[in-house]
This record gives sequence, structure tokens and C-alpha cells, in this order.
Amino acid sequence: MRTTTTEPGGGRAVLAVMLLASTLAVMAGAVLAPVLEVIRGELGVSGTAVGFVLTAHALVVAVVSPAVGALIDRVGVRTPLAAGLVIYGVAGGAGMVADSYPALIAGRIVFGVGAAVVFSATTVAMLALYRGSVRDRVMGWRSTAMSLGGVAWPLLAGAVGGLSWHAPFAIYLLGVPLGVAVWCVMPAGRLTGTDTRPGPSGSTLTMLRRAPAVLGWSALLGAVAVLLYALVVFMPLRLAELGVSAPLLVALVNMASTLAMMLVGLGYARLRGRFGYLTILRSAVVLWAAAFVLLGLTSSLVLAVLALALFGLGAGVMMPAATVLLGDSAPAGQQGRAVALSGTAVFTGQFASPLLLGPVVDGLSVQAGYLTAAALSVLVLAALVALTGRRAPRRHDASGTPLTLPHEATAPKSPGMGLR
Repeated sequence: MRTTTTEPGGGRAVLAVMLLASTLAVMAGAVLAPVLEVIRGELGVSGTAVGFVLTAHALVVAVVSPAVGALIDRVGVRTPLAAGLVIYGVAGGAGMVADSYPALIAGRIVFGVGAAVVFSATTVAMLALYRGSVRDRVMGWRSTAMSLGGVAWPLLAGAVGGLSWHAPFAIYLLGVPLGVAVWCVMPAGRLTGTDTRPGPSGSTLTMLRRAPAVLGWSALLGAVAVLLYALVVFMPLRLAELGVSAPLLVALVNMASTLAMMLVGLGYARLRGRFGYLTILRSAVVLWAAAFVLLGLTSSLVLAVLALALFGLGAGVMMPAATVLLGDSAPAGQQGRAVALSGTAVFTGQFASPLLLGPVVDGLSVQAGYLTAAALSVLVLAALVALTGRRAPRRHDASGTPLTLPHEATAPKSPGMGLR
């Protein structure tokens, strides 16, 4: 399929590298899910404590993301992303030799620095290199690639996890050669996006005063992360209750969610051409609420797999839609800061997920935890209904003038927030 980009540097090699790098974002925690229960048993820690093996890096990402975003806005994507991928690979792979809980957590903290750069830089690059209907298509491909990574990496982890719980950490080493590839194919300097005028200087707070919608979309993505990690952290425990505990089988069952996300991502551009953003966002949250209710009430493995598929369908359309809306809300030249703020929200949500739901799981049951997640989904839906009744987010140039975005130039307007 022919792809048009906004600059010569955005060719097939760049797209391929960006799609592969995007799979590392979902791999950050999910690759360890198949051996999570094994790690808990080997290290003798609680369910909440072992959840931090998946989410400790998230706290680091939340803290360093603003600095990462400012760096990307100033120097461009190539150098930060190449360095971040190397850190990601080396620090992630250090888990192969960790033999205690503190050592494991220490490695995950360093790993978080690399993950922060990978998350922000890949997102900024794809928002900047593509626009209009092509961007919808590419963001759908990105969702599919992330879903494919969500299938392939945990499946590989489950296969090697039967040998040792240390083995899945070797998968992170992929970041090292990928960092070299980024340095070789990515254009140097700042990428030109949908607006080529210089952006304003200033802090993240200044950006939020100019474009407060960025905060709203970041908060939505943070809530999404809380719900997603309710599956990543606690689904192995729920499956153990249903008689599925072998790492490879856990990975196979979890494929239901990622396969659904992958398939809907392939059709995302077509869905965007038919339905508005508002319909897509609300439908995704309704699917999540239904999925968590099923997980909280059913004792059937088949229905649990169906619940995972429902969640994947919602995630497959939510992530590209919310990411594009976030990028379009940012002032020109400050997409790095906007994406970094969403990174802070997303990884704070990942870190907070076991803190919010862990006490319910440990004190009551995993089923009670998922019913609580269903209630959180309803709250997210209520917030969407309230917030999207307002004016549509607008991107501004350096003088504060709202810009007409490429996808808005030919798009009919709709009431409420103006999302279509």
C-alpha cells in the first residue's frame, strides 16, 4: 500500500523501524506477564509486590517524561530515541542476572529511563511524519503492530519462561540493535509535522495554559493505563483460579485481547472514515466495562477469553484515536511536551493500577478487583460524556491562533466537542 509522508525522510525504512519500536512500548511490562506467578513464588513476595516488577519502570517514566519531551522538541527524535533504545535493551536485559527482588526492581528503574524516551519519541515521530487520512492509516498500523507485539513477545516469553523466569528478560535486548537502526535511518534534527512554523518556548505549564485540552486527553490515556494494567497484572492470577497456570498457556489465553486489538487496528482507518471520534471513544469504554463485568462474574474460561477479546477491541480503537486528538491539541512545536505529558499520565496509571486494585484483590478476590475496574470504566465513560460536550480541542500556532488541521479541512463538523 502506497504511503505518503510529510517529508522525504519518512520512507518505508523509517516506518518499519517506528512500528517495530512501537511494539517495545507494550512489551515493557507485558513480556513478563507469563512468568509473573513464577517470579512471585521464587522470590516469595505478595501479589501486589510482584505487580511492581511490571510497573516500577512506570514511576520513572512519569517523572522523567517532561524532560524527555522538552529534549525532543529541542533536538529532534533521532538522537534521544537511539540512546533510549540502547538503555531500554541493556537495562531490561539486566533481569537475566538479577537474583533478588531489590536487584530486579533496581534494574526496572533504570529501564524506565529508556522506556520514557521510546514511548515519547516514537509517538512524536509518527504524529509528525504523517497527516490526514494517511496518518489515520499509519496510526491504525501502529495499533496493529503494538498488538502483534503484545502477542508475539509474551508468547515468546511464555515459551522460554518454562526454562527459567530469567529467560524472558533477554527479549529486551532487541532494543540495542533497534537503536542502531534508528540512528541509521531516522532523519536528523526536528521533524516537520502538520505545521512548520516555529513553536513557542516555555514550560509544560505554559503549554497547558495555551492548550488545556492536552491535559484532558492525557488524563484519559492515564485512566486507560490503569484499566489495561488491571489485565496485565491480575489476569495471570485470575487464570490460575480458572485452572490455567503454565506460562505458555497464560500467554496463549492472553492472545485473545491482543489479537482483537490487532484486527481492529487494521480496520481503524475505515472505522474513522465512518464514525466520529466521539462514537469511537465512548464505544471503547463501554466494551471495557462489559469485559471487566464478565471477568468479575464468570467462572468459565471461555467467557474469560471473550472478555479479553472485548477489551482488545476497545483498546484497538481507543489508542490511535486518543493519541491523534492529543497531538492535534498541542501547540505547534510542542508535540514533544504534549506526548511526554501523556507519557507521565500513562505510566503513572500503570504504576497506580496495582496500588488501586491490589488491596481489593488481596483483601477480597481477583473477581472483586475486576468488578472495581468495571466501576472505574463507568466513571471514565461519564467523564467522556461530560468533557466531550465541550468545544473541540484546537491546535495553536506560536501566536496563539487556532490552526486548521489537515483532517479538519475537509471534515464536516459535528456538535458538542466537534469530534467526528
